[in-house]
Amino acid sequence: MPRILKKIIGFSIFGILFYSIIIVILYFFQENILFQPEELPDDYTFQFDHPFEEFFLETDEGVCLNAIHFKNNNPKGIILYFHGNRGSLRRWGEVVLFFAKKQYDVVVMDYRSYGKSAGEITEKKLYSDAQLFYNHILKQYPEDQITVYGRSIGTGIATKIAADNQPCNLILETPYYNIKDIVESWLPHIPTNALLRFKIPSGSFIKNVTCTVTIYHGTDDGVVPYQTGERLYKSIPTKNKQMITIPEGSHNDLIEFEGYLNTIDKILENN
Repeated sequence: MPRILKKIIGFSIFGILFYSIIIVILYFFQENILFQPEELPDDYTFQFDHPFEEFFLETDEGVCLNAIHFKNNNPKGIILYFHGNRGSLRRWGEVVLFFAKKQYDVVVMDYRSYGKSAGEITEKKLYSDAQLFYNHILKQYPEDQITVYGRSIGTGIATKIAADNQPCNLILETPYYNIKDIVESWLPHIPTNALLRFKIPSGSFIKNVTCTVTIYHGTDDGVVPYQTGERLYKSIPTKNKQMITIPEGSHNDLIEFEGYLNTIDKILENN
């Protein structure tokens, strides 16, 4: 057999093996890839430079979910914040202080298995848990004062909640059209439809959103490509929408850009 043919066969076998390994990893470990929680001990004490209350809500099946409620005197409104895929409230509490110090009350929850929250994540439970917290807020605030805010993986959850309810505002930071878009940007030519157990179809949810929608996305986002956020924006049926593009913005630094800082106050005031 000619040497060049042996090399071609060898490369082909290597390619097939590599492709097969990628498929196996994606199928069996996709939850570990998509969700990267930080666990906290039950006796962990949160410390933030703003008044807050820690609380738990219990689901119908008895799973306890942890959350933090930042409070102000005479708040301008309430933000229900759905965070990204890494960390816990220890980190995300610091992130949402930005809004609490602007005189907005903020509720931010930890998803199942994050921080002090119990249980295991499924897509269906992500939505039902989020609705549980929305219902909790409705007992304390008028719905026309509620802003739903999602960041990264949390944008799909936020969009689902805005679609199923009537908040005054939906803000999405680095969103995606669906999980398939993200995975295919990382791993092209993979049969994602057959492999993915988590779909989170924001593009379908957003067709039922009637409130004002704002999208922030950076052009240099290496985690959630700008193009998938743009695709989501184009699918929004309401005219009350805007997409704020942050040139050179990446996935975790939009708050450092004037394009974000100079617009967020006016957007939040839509209540």
